[in-house]
Parts: sequence; structure tokens; C-alpha cells
Amino acid sequence: MRNSMTKTSLTAALLAGALAFGAATSASAGVTSCSATGGKQEGGAVIGAIAGGLLGHAVGGRHATGETVAGAALGAAAGSAIGCEAQKDRAQRTDNGSATYKHGGYRLSSAISPASYSRVGRTFVAETGVNLRAAPTTNSGRVGRLQAGERFQAMAQVRGSDWILVGQNGVGVGYVRNDFVRPAGQRYAGN
Repeated sequence: MRNSMTKTSLTAALLAGALAFGAATSASAGVTSCSATGGKQEGGAVIGAIAGGLLGHAVGGRHATGETVAGAALGAAAGSAIGCEAQKDRAQRTDNGSATYKHGGYRLSSAISPASYSRVGRTFVAETGVNLRAAPTTNSGRVGRLQAGERFQAMAQVRGSDWILVGQNGVGVGYVRNDFVRPAGQRYAGN
């Protein structure tokens, strides 16, 4: 008899979780409206709904329908919020897995140091193979490399220097001296 009650309780909690998740999704209650792409929010909502439904059922006792449904709804909301934050964290990572941050209106890889910028916003070409640096100095660490002839986003020029902020998909990923690169369409380097 007790095993049958446990199965019934589990089934009720799972059903309540699914119903709460479905109701929240169809009502656009935020379960699927995260500003970052991915499936972590929905997964978090499902897990939260099931866990909340089980907890609500356990707290509610013998006639726990209302508590089960309420627990599933609250669990779905909490799981959704946690999943959305996980999606946002993932979205803040570049293709090579490094985190990003914002400085002066630019998104920068956490592997590089910020500087004071003047916007460029043009496509440039590397004249030779050249290292990308973590800061606009030759003694800073190497964070990448441009190959001869490689095109790249010149996001900005570092004010008061000969260094350019190299961008990849809208994220600053390193610095290169402007005597090794030229604007695309120009025959020789030199700005």
C-alpha cells in the first residue's frame, strides 16, 4: 500500500510539474523569454517544476493537490531564472571560451587589458604574420596571431599610440601595432 502511495505521489508531482511548466510557457510567464540563446532556461524550468511539485506534495500531506501545483509553479519559476542566468553566463563567452567584460562601450575578452579608445570600425588586413598582444605594448603576453593577408575587424585605435584593438564577432580579442596592418582596400600600410 505504501509503495502504491509513493508511486501515486510521484506521478501527481510529475504531472503537476509538467502542467505548471506548460501553463507558464503558454502564458509567456518568462519561462522561455531569456535574453540569451540556449536551452538551459527551459531545462531549469522543467527540473524546478518537478522538484517543486515533489516538495509541494511532500509538504501538503495526504490531500496535497494545491500544494503540489503551487510547488511545481514556484519550482518552474526558480529553475527558469537559474537556467536563464546560466545561459547569460555562457553567452558572455567568446568562441575560445574566455569570458568577456565591457569597457568604454566595447566588449573585451578577459584575456586583454582595457585602454582608452578612438572608434575605427573598419576592416583591416595583416601585412605580415603578427602576434596579437594582451595590452598595447610589445612586452605584454601573446593572446593570438594574425596571418599575412588575414582580414579582421579594427574596432578602435588606442588613443595616443600606434596600437589597434582587433575584434572578432564584436569582441576585442587583442592588440596589434598599426605598422603591421592596413585598411582593407589600401595597397600599403600606413594610416
